[in-house]
Amino acid sequence: MTRKGRRLTLIASMIAVLGVAAGLVLFAMRDSIVFFYGPSELAEKALSPGTRLRIGGLVKDGSVVKGDNKSMSFIITDSKKEVRVAYVGQVPDLFREGQGVVAEGVLVGPGQFRADSVLAKHDEKYMPREVADALKKQGVWNDGAPAPAASK
Repeated sequence: MTRKGRRLTLIASMIAVLGVAAGLVLFAMRDSIVFFYGPSELAEKALSPGTRLRIGGLVKDGSVVKGDNKSMSFIITDSKKEVRVAYVGQVPDLFREGQGVVAEGVLVGPGQFRADSVLAKHDEKYMPREVADALKKQGVWNDGAPAPAASK
């Protein structure tokens, strides 16, 4: 084999090894990647039950139902679509109806979600960026200024 042939073989081998390494890293990370959706975006997607994700929006007024042993259910809405969330655990002190929340967990079925954790806004001016962006995109939430027009 010529010197040029050995060099090309070496380069091709390095590219193959790097490709396998990148594939292994992406395969290992597939369980830790969590996507964020608003209720309207979630309704548009054809996600299968068991998909791990985050959903965010406003807690619908009158939707919080407390059960036994710290279990509760509530509805997250963006005023167009709704997702029913079931949660077992302690919610943040500032969790209440009409406030912004982000819930992380597993999609159970269409419009049904089982949360592992629930985050609520912590003061009057803060809302999780993902929730604020989703609500601004829907034209529902604004921070004292008119909501930007939806881009096409």
